[in-house]
Amino acid sequence: MNITRDSKLKDILAEYPQIKERLTEISPKFKMLSTPMGKVMLGKATVADMSEKSGVDIEVLIRKLSEMTGA
Repeated sequence: MNITRDSKLKDILAEYPQIKERLTEISPKFKMLSTPMGKVMLGKATVADMSEKSGVDIEVLIRKLSEMTGA
């Protein structure tokens, strides 16, 4: 899977479910994805949205997600 700024988090997690628990390694703010509100956001969030909400630079986030997926 080629991860871009427009990739949907739900699609990444569908292919690599183990990443959900590792997202906090990138930013502790991703812990909120385990909350009821976070579960709603999972369906809509793109990598760009994740970057904006967490404050993690988009290029850093894409690189780290790619490393975690082996992509």
